[in-house]
Amino acid sequence: MSRIGKKLIPLPAGVKYKVEGNTVLVEGPKGKVSALVAEGITLETKDGQLHVNRASDKFAAFHGLTRALVFNAVEGVTKGWTKELDIVGIGYRAELKGKGTVVFTLGYSHLIEFPLPTGIEVAIDPKQTHLTITGIDRQKVGQVAADMRSLRKPDPYKNKGVRYTNEKLKKKAGKTGSK
Repeated sequence: MSRIGKKLIPLPAGVKYKVEGNTVLVEGPKGKVSALVAEGITLETKDGQLHVNRASDKFAAFHGLTRALVFNAVEGVTKGWTKELDIVGIGYRAELKGKGTVVFTLGYSHLIEFPLPTGIEVAIDPKQTHLTITGIDRQKVGQVAADMRSLRKPDPYKNKGVRYTNEKLKKKAGKTGSK
């Protein structure tokens, strides 16, 4: 039996779900999110909690996956998901242009305009070096954060670039003089 699949998902007040074919639509105070439900997996509510059940051991591989996807959808419509990025480097910064575009200055000869997908919001601190990415879809929030980080990955020698807030980096030693 899947350890993750057996865990119950608490359903807060105001959260509803509807299964349509192989997708589940979770609706809550922050919006709507859909998640995939694998074949042979069923969802049922008991005592205000959501149970994820599988038909047989043939579907064991998808039991925990489906539970995690539904849990992420429920958490997203109640609390939301956030990722934080730090921009490190002299002259490196980000600023909002309108509502749906972030403009990065990352040491290149040009500015980088990053359009935000629907459902994603970015907040930038006054120093323009700390970004907070929020949304209700965990996968989309993580993908946007990864795409922003890939614009200028942290340099292993000077540790300059875009990184996650609590990311630990290994700094490499530079060249040493030969004698």
